[in-house]
Amino acid sequence: MAAKKKKKTTVSLVLGSGGARGYAHIGIIQWLIENGFDIRSIAGCSMGALIGGIYAAGELDAYAHWARALERKDVLMLLDFTFGGRGFFKGEKVIGALKKLIGERNIEDLPISFTAVATDIQAEKEVWLSKGPLFDAIRASIAIPTFFTPFNYQGKILFDGGLLNPIPIAPTLRDITDLTIAVNLSAKGEMPVLEKEENLEPPNAWERYRGGIVGFMEELQQKWLPRGDEEEEKGEEIGLLDILSQSMDTMQNAIARFKLATYSPEVIIPIPKCACTFLDFHRADEMIRLGYHQAGVTMESFLAESGGKPKK
Repeated sequence: MAAKKKKKTTVSLVLGSGGARGYAHIGIIQWLIENGFDIRSIAGCSMGALIGGIYAAGELDAYAHWARALERKDVLMLLDFTFGGRGFFKGEKVIGALKKLIGERNIEDLPISFTAVATDIQAEKEVWLSKGPLFDAIRASIAIPTFFTPFNYQGKILFDGGLLNPIPIAPTLRDITDLTIAVNLSAKGEMPVLEKEENLEPPNAWERYRGGIVGFMEELQQKWLPRGDEEEEKGEEIGLLDILSQSMDTMQNAIARFKLATYSPEVIIPIPKCACTFLDFHRADEMIRLGYHQAGVTMESFLAESGGKPKK
């Protein structure tokens, strides 16, 4: 008699915002897949919406291969600087490149339930995008104020979802799954030492991507956002991008603590805030490895405490 096939643990996955730390989501998803978890639903905002949406479309591997191949000149060509005053970049080129890579998709046609969270600042409320064009929802959710221009979605001017809900657990509350796993990209704690064998991506490939991002950010600060003479004389090292990064982190950290106190997912995978800054995109390889490591440590601890059974 054939052995009964073990039922996979089904998961609702909540991918939080946190800028460059969002690359950790890739490592977390890979660990869950490798260890037999069945991701049935994803809710995400900002970088969490981008990674989650692409995974829900079944194209995370294609996205990873595309990102690994990027060189500095490719990254610079994707960042469409604008003088319109509503943000540094329009974001049209990077979304266009993703559409070309993955294809146009509607959220309701995806094999995995997906919700991107954005913010309507005029109405002062969060907006859940769970139908319509996938990349419209992603573009709205990643519209970091000042960095990207806001996105006009069906007559509403939308910004980054992390402004009001950096860990969007609420969209998953009606899911019929075994576990809700939330990723907090602003957790307290020290950066763990990562083992070399946990490296999921070829370092040389990711280094090309990292070099393009950090080179661009340095060039932007030097040419477009120079520090004042008074600040330089005082030896201060904070510029406009630093202020933006730290402001977003501070605001989202406070809101994240409130959301986690209001809703109680079975598992919270912590990514330390000290891992990197909001705009520290040159550390992608390290963030992916960190996500993989933290997923393993957190999930193994949870399974040991629960006897290997979901709490639901």
